[in-house]
Amino acid sequence: MYKLPSNIFCGMNDKNIPFTVIDWHEVGHLYYPGEHGLALWKTLQFPGIRMRIVEYSAGYVADHWCQKGHIVYCLEGEFTTEQSNGQSFTLKKGMSYIVTDEMSTHRSVAEHVVKLLIIDGDFLKYKKDN
Repeated sequence: MYKLPSNIFCGMNDKNIPFTVIDWHEVGHLYYPGEHGLALWKTLQFPGIRMRIVEYSAGYVADHWCQKGHIVYCLEGEFTTEQSNGQSFTLKKGMSYIVTDEMSTHRSVAEHVVKLLIIDGDFLKYKKDN
């Protein structure tokens, strides 16, 4: 498993992240079963932000509807994001979507293998207008 430098959090407030180089080949992974297929996650957690490289197997269908905010960038392949309102969007290599927490109910579906960079965290929390 990839280890961040031991001093990475020294002298930091809860939002500062020092210059950090990440070799994603060294980051450990976990598998999460979908309704169909598997998702492989390589995850790094920083103060207020989570970065993941996620790979969906062919035939993957998420096992839940998500309301979390994300920035999703398609690194390889293509996948469909279904929304509970009936809309769906196909993202191919080089495409992204972004959404704030609670602004969408969505799930991922992949006919073929796909690899994504997903970033989420405190900066995507829903803020009500006053």
